[in-house]
Amino acid sequence: MSIEIPKEARQQAIASIERYFLENRDEKIGNVTAGALLGFFIEEVGPVIYNLAVAQVQERLQMRVMEVDLEINESEFPYWRKHDTAKKRK
Repeated sequence: MSIEIPKEARQQAIASIERYFLENRDEKIGNVTAGALLGFFIEEVGPVIYNLAVAQVQERLQMRVMEVDLEINESEFPYWRKHDTAKKRK
C-alpha cells in the first residue's frame, strides 16, 4: 500500500524541510531535493508510522468495545436476586 499525502500537506512538508536545512544545517536545498527527501522518508519510514497509528486505533477501539459491553450488558435472571434482597430488608 502506497502512502499518499494531500498536495497542500506535501507542499508544506517540502517548505518545512527546506527551512530545517537552512536553519539547522546552514544549507540551502531546493524544492526538488526537499521533495525527493520527503518521498524517501514517506516510502521508507512512513509504513512504520502508519502501522503504529493503526495499532493505536485498534487498541482504542477494543477498549471502547469493552466499555460498550459493560454499559449495555444486562444481568440474566435478575428476578430472584431482587426478590431475595427485598426479603432481607424486611
